[in-house]
This record gives sequence, structure tokens and C-alpha cells, in this order.
Amino acid sequence: MKHPYLMAIFLSTSLAEAAIDYRVGVATVDITPPLGIPMAGYYHERGADGVLDSLYSKAMVIESGGDKLALVVVDIISVTREITDQARLEIQKSAGIPGTQVMISATHAHTGPELANRNNRSPAMGGQRQIAVDYTAQLPKRIAESVCLANEKLRPARLSTTRGRCENLAYNRRYFMRDGSVGWNPGKLNPNIGLPAGPSDPEVGIFYAESPEATGPAQAIATYVNFAMHPDTTGGSKFSADWPGALGRVLAGYHGAGHLTLTANGTCGNINNFDFFWKWPNSGAFEQNRIGVILGATVFQAYKDLKPLSAAPLTAKIQTVELALPGISPEEVAAARKTLDTVKDDSGGNFMKLVRAYRALDVAAREGKPLQVEVQAMALGKELAWIGLPGEVFVEIGLAIKKRSPFPQTMVVELANENIGYIPDRRSYAEGNYEPESARCAAGSGERLADAAVQMLIELREKPPVRRD
Repeated sequence: MKHPYLMAIFLSTSLAEAAIDYRVGVATVDITPPLGIPMAGYYHERGADGVLDSLYSKAMVIESGGDKLALVVVDIISVTREITDQARLEIQKSAGIPGTQVMISATHAHTGPELANRNNRSPAMGGQRQIAVDYTAQLPKRIAESVCLANEKLRPARLSTTRGRCENLAYNRRYFMRDGSVGWNPGKLNPNIGLPAGPSDPEVGIFYAESPEATGPAQAIATYVNFAMHPDTTGGSKFSADWPGALGRVLAGYHGAGHLTLTANGTCGNINNFDFFWKWPNSGAFEQNRIGVILGATVFQAYKDLKPLSAAPLTAKIQTVELALPGISPEEVAAARKTLDTVKDDSGGNFMKLVRAYRALDVAAREGKPLQVEVQAMALGKELAWIGLPGEVFVEIGLAIKKRSPFPQTMVVELANENIGYIPDRRSYAEGNYEPESARCAAGSGERLADAAVQMLIELREKPPVRRD
């Protein structure tokens, strides 16, 4: 009879050896725009006058048994469906990776460029200026270039995964107020604040790739981090990748410059970094560094619990989901046009007027046609899965997907492949305020996406699709 200790060593070694059957390649392409291009994120135009830190398209390609998955994270506020479709076509042509196996997500940094045709608000924010049009036209090629470079760098790798918990960093930004209303970003130390109107998600999903012979951090290839918190901390008029960029610098300080951090945002439509019960400021160029250190420490602690992923097939699915539009009256459309004729920016209490106006015109422009959006699922065997969702999704939706997922670990990524705006949970529509009053989809849309995501996860785990020819 074998000694239990020796059996444990044998089992551990076998898992590690099995995990080496993967190959991984990573690459970055600098996508920092020229100065002067309009910046995204708010309801007033502003032009970039400097670079605090560069913006990148970061790509990871994973191969197992001849199949490949590509995970791309881009340091901009969102990607359009047109950008994703063009990038996927180029990736399939140049790298041979089908579009269904490519997930392109945006970090949602509010210190990046305004893109042309991103939404109905884009022209008013400078998105139709030639500098923005030219930049947007080149972006799909730059995204595809990052994937192709990663594909060329494929090498044997050992893959692991784990979860950490980062408490007291991300907060629900909606509150039940003492006057009976539901507040949104109600202000520091506001005495009218009662209780948070919803949860946050402290889970930090970690997917780690290292060289097969790795004995320490210097042989790391990449860390993919999934955490739910708005990257709107830096502000100002200089380009910055915000806290995802700061996290990458912290991890590179430990692993070395050759290590790549890809930060995919979780469902943070109603989550940000503002602690309204703490008087210190939570915005400014300094804030991203505080967040990078705290979140980086969580990642470092979680590394101790990394579990190797045994060699397994890679699978992916995409499903188109139809979402109903919210009801808009002719009177609301007329009022919206009048607002945009008279109100030019969000100063002087005009913010919510602009929010409602752009929403009404966006919905009316569809002439009753429901939204057709993409939900994407990817998996490594039966152990790890990703879900990509098409907008700024409330945290309740992401938590529900993770709770119902048949996979031991599921990373839910918002702003993946396209952006239809806010996707609240059903209850929040009745509570009102910014996000529900901005949403271009009807109440129940988030739950519909969650149902589709869970069904796809079940299918991937129980009956993986037949591999491509």
C-alpha cells in the first residue's frame, strides 16, 4: 500500500504535468490616441491635453488540443458591435481564431477617447470630429493586431485559477435615503443616507498563466483579473487606464516587466469606489494608485490558493438575445428634442435632463424594434468559465449568474463585445434615478440575459459543442 503522503505528491505532480498541455500567448498594442481627441465618460465635451499613463489593447490567446480562445481587454470606455465585428473578421483571417472564440471587453475607463458612432450622445461629445472618426476607424485593426501578436507568441504554459475577496473597496452607489427616495452617488457624509440599495461583489476572480518550469513569480506570463468596480476614479483631461492600469503596474512590480495583467470588469453598473461614510476624497489621479495597491494585495494573497487546471478542451458559444425597449411617449420624445436644442452640457442641474433626453431619442430611433444583443460563454473544460454581457450590468445580475453557474468558477465580464448602456435588475427600475432612467432596455432585460447565460453554461459543461473543422 502506498503511503498517503507519497500518493498526495504523485497526485499533485500529475495535475501539474497535465496542466502543461496548454499553450498561452500574450501581447499588448499601444492604443493611446493623439492629444486633442475628445474624451469619453460624461455629458460634456472635453479634450485630452496629456497622458498620465498609456492605453492598451491587451490580448491573451489560449490553446488546447488545437482549439483556441482569445481574451482581449481594451483600455477604453466601451466597444461598439461594429468594432468587435471588424476586429473578429481580421482575427479570423490573420490568426484563424473564429469570432465565437474571441471576447473583446472594455475596462470602461472614463479617461480614454470618445469614439465615433458609439451612441446617440457621441456627436455632441465630439465623436464626429475627424480626429475621433480616424481613431475609431483604426481601432479594430489595433485590437486584431494584439491578438495576432499573442497568437504568434504561443508557448507551453501551466494554468491555474483561484478567487480572492477584496472587502471595503467597491460599494453600491445607490442608497435608500431617509426621506424615502433612492439616491445615486449621494455625496460624502450626507446625513440623509440610510442604507445601500443593493449589494457589491467583493470576489476577485484570478486566472494565472506561467511557464511550465516556473518555481516563482518571475516565470509568470499573465494574470487575468475579474473584479466589479467602475473605473471612474482618475478624472481630469489626461489619458489614463485608471485603476486597471495601476493594478497592472503593481503586479508587474512583483512579477517583472514581462508579465501582463488583463483586468476585465465584472458587473459594476451600480458599483464604484466611493465610500460615502469616509471624508477623504475618492477621485483624482492618486486614487487609482490606492486601489491598485489594495486590489494587488488581494491578488497576491490569493496566489497562495492557486489550483492547477488540468488539460481540457476549450469551448465557446454565442447566443443572440432579444430585449424589449422601455416605453417612450410622443410627449417624452418632443421634450427630449427641446432639451437638446436648449441644453448643451450637464452643468447647472441639467444632468438628468440630458440623461432622459438622450434615452428617449435613442429608444424612439429604433421605431419599436427590440434590441438584438450578444451573450458569450467560454470554458476551459468543466472547471472555469467566462460570460460576456453587452452593457453596464447591475451587480445583482452578475451575482445571480455566478450563483447559478454549474462551473466551480465563473467570471462574468460586462461591456463585452458591445454596449447597450445600463442593464439594471428588475427591482431597480421601480426605484428610479440615474441608471434605470438611462437604460435603453426594458425592465426584466437583465434577468433575461442571466437566464440565457446560465443555460449556455449548462450546455458547455454537460455537452460541449463539437469542435470546428
